[in-house]
Amino acid sequence: MLVISAREFREKQKMYLDLVDKNEQVIVQRGKNKAYTLTPITNTDRFFDDAAVQARILHSLEQAKNGDLTTVRKEDINKFLGL
Repeated sequence: MLVISAREFREKQKMYLDLVDKNEQVIVQRGKNKAYTLTPITNTDRFFDDAAVQARILHSLEQAKNGDLTTVRKEDINKFLGL
């Protein structure tokens, strides 16, 4: 198991994602009280086997392809999160 900083992950994303693909557990530490586990998505994941989820993803991809996008400003996200 590797525990790395968010900065380290940003600088070497490919390397860490390749490690995850080789079944290495990678945890990204963000600040003192937050941590995230990197997990690959596979064809056997239940979430992506759900037909309704697949339909929504395909619909979203089609919308993006057609330019039907909504831009969200960072300030709006921070306001929504109370930051």
